[in-house]
Amino acid sequence: MELIRQPIFLLLMSASALFIAFLSSISYFGFGDEPKLVKDSVLAVMLLTGLLAAVLSASNSLAREIRTGTALAVLAKPVGRAQFLLAKYMGLALALALLAYVDLIACLLASRMAFDAYGDTDWIALGIFAAGFVIAYAMGGFSNFFLRRPFVSDAVLSVALVVTLAFVVINFISKEGKPQRWGQGLDPRMWQAGVLILFAFWILAALALACSTRLEVIATLAVCSGFFMLGLMSDYLFGRRAEAGSWWANIFYGALPNWQLLWLADTLEEGKAGIPARYLGSAAGYTMAYVGAALALALFLFEDRELT
Repeated sequence: MELIRQPIFLLLMSASALFIAFLSSISYFGFGDEPKLVKDSVLAVMLLTGLLAAVLSASNSLAREIRTGTALAVLAKPVGRAQFLLAKYMGLALALALLAYVDLIACLLASRMAFDAYGDTDWIALGIFAAGFVIAYAMGGFSNFFLRRPFVSDAVLSVALVVTLAFVVINFISKEGKPQRWGQGLDPRMWQAGVLILFAFWILAALALACSTRLEVIATLAVCSGFFMLGLMSDYLFGRRAEAGSWWANIFYGALPNWQLLWLADTLEEGKAGIPARYLGSAAGYTMAYVGAALALALFLFEDRELT
């Protein structure tokens, strides 16, 4: 609740989801590959949003509390540092899961709204989706004015609820405005790609939390961006050398998160099958192992951190 009360969280959630809908509503002139271009673009927006959200949320959750003395007040109670750090990570992981859920709904709609050179913008879906955000913000304003509740957190929860309802309604209506079988036009493989990106969110969150034990938000963003860029190029920089038997390349290849394992946009091409459930399970195991290693490093850095 502390994280979703941050205005930046609401801004990232709203801006990313609406930008995803916008990307699926413009012409690309991609010579028949427009749907594939849209799917790649919206998943990239989702991934970059998670990077920013993980860093900013981790810094707000831990670095700011260390700086203001809140962490010291909590740890003065019978609360261990490991418990405190793991609780922070669980809250961060749940907040990022909510962000990924809203963005994934937008990505699924984008797979339906994408069109080629002979199609037109799905104005019905775009209008209903945008109206959902207006209604969600109005609900947050109503609860803030009349019930004296926090606007941002209520708006975030309202966005998640209203966007879900809008998604259900849109899929009963065709692009021409006629009733249709629910879900017609959706690419079900998008949710599999979205789950893998959620795993990437959780790895980024663990890395950002480890950095936040010692660094402020700008330094944390710089370090996590470095991990992000090196992880994207790890196959090229270290993978081939590690296979050739280089011990130092093997160390770097194992230490860096390999984002290519969690970015399978190529499977979204027409005619290809979805991501197997076995691969999703292996990716979940990789995520758990990397998150565990990152949290162990975070606890090591936080254990002797001076909080006064």
